[in-house]
Amino acid sequence: MLASAEEEYPLSTPMPGWAEQDPEDWWRASEAALARLEAGGARVGLSGQMHGLVCLDAQGKVLRPAILWNDQRTGAECAEIEERVGLERLISLTGNRALTGFTAPKLLWLRRHEPDVYERIRRIVLPKDYVRYRLTGEWAIDAADASGTLLFDVANRRWSDEVLQALEIPAEWLPPVSESTEIAGAGDQQAAALGVGAVEPGTLSVVLGTSGVVLAALPAYAHDASARVHAFCHAIPNTWEAMGVMLNAAGALRWFHDVVAPGSSFAELTAEAERCEAGAEGALFLPYLQGERTPHSDPNARAAFSGLSLRHDRGSLVRAVLEGVAFGLRDSLELLRELGVEPVRGRASGGGARSRLWLEIVASVLDLPLERCTVDEGSAFGAALLAGVTEGTFTSAEAAVDACVRVRETIEPKADWARRYVDGYARYRALYPALRDLDGAMVEQ
Repeated sequence: MLASAEEEYPLSTPMPGWAEQDPEDWWRASEAALARLEAGGARVGLSGQMHGLVCLDAQGKVLRPAILWNDQRTGAECAEIEERVGLERLISLTGNRALTGFTAPKLLWLRRHEPDVYERIRRIVLPKDYVRYRLTGEWAIDAADASGTLLFDVANRRWSDEVLQALEIPAEWLPPVSESTEIAGAGDQQAAALGVGAVEPGTLSVVLGTSGVVLAALPAYAHDASARVHAFCHAIPNTWEAMGVMLNAAGALRWFHDVVAPGSSFAELTAEAERCEAGAEGALFLPYLQGERTPHSDPNARAAFSGLSLRHDRGSLVRAVLEGVAFGLRDSLELLRELGVEPVRGRASGGGARSRLWLEIVASVLDLPLERCTVDEGSAFGAALLAGVTEGTFTSAEAAVDACVRVRETIEPKADWARRYVDGYARYRALYPALRDLDGAMVEQ
């Protein structure tokens, strides 16, 4: 890696459970970052948040703010989709059930609640492909990112005519589909998996970003019968992936920081957590701050601390947050194992992976060694590798990984922690069912 540049932009939450951004902010940030890199003439690879809906009119102008992957407004539309298509048929066609974060329910929500906007739609794009459109004028999408729309036949890597007809969504609104290696683009998780070398089933991509992800490459298409994990196309042609997603990982720690300890650094918080024993003396954290996907498809799920006593201090609560996220990742790992995945290692990325303590906790909860790579830019690095394949520097995505992905350290599970976490995970698994009815009643009010 020669250089990097980073720009931030705001998130809008105009209603509880909503999450939106202005696509123009993405474009301004992209322009600023590219200008700082002084990379004139270089080929660009693209990655970005999945599922977000950008609606364009006949002139290519944005019609409203983008509705994002973590937006939870579409519960009624998800139920409508599963009724129109049939749940089993939907899972068979797309590899997934209707989840609030996916793109298709957002379109139905617009049709119901903003018909004036819906009637003006002529094209839709996902977030990174809006940047592509502004950068190059090309209207396109890759199979990996398209997999998360709920409009895509994942097994056959094409738009699903049957789903489009059932939902009455015009096929001409959708961009042409190519492989990631053909147009140098992929959804953030597929690109992150490529960036850490998760290109075969034994190596997992473990992401501690705003969301938490455990992803395994699959040599053939497979999906969970209940769609508790996502079945998507990988960024590699003729390869698929199974992925468990929790909506709050590092995002949960940021929430705790902002609400409880805004004057402290993250390093200070994790140092306090390090002084607390594994298991946080019985404190548990359920990280469902904005609903959940894996293993519970429940937009009404809510977070909770339990097991608190007078002995617990701020460090104990931070430790409980770190461990709660790790237990959530364990849920995804167990579901991948049910699909036949037999992992031997995980490759960690995301902002949370900068904390060695958190990696030690996750390694011990998963009971797998976690590796960190020499370049930890995650999705951006994967996108750069795809650009290298597209322009011919590498003959394939696998060749790009072989040439560029290197491990710098391995974090082994701590045996004594792993033993304690067996009990902690069992208690964690019991917490959601115990609180589910209460959470639902609170949401209805």
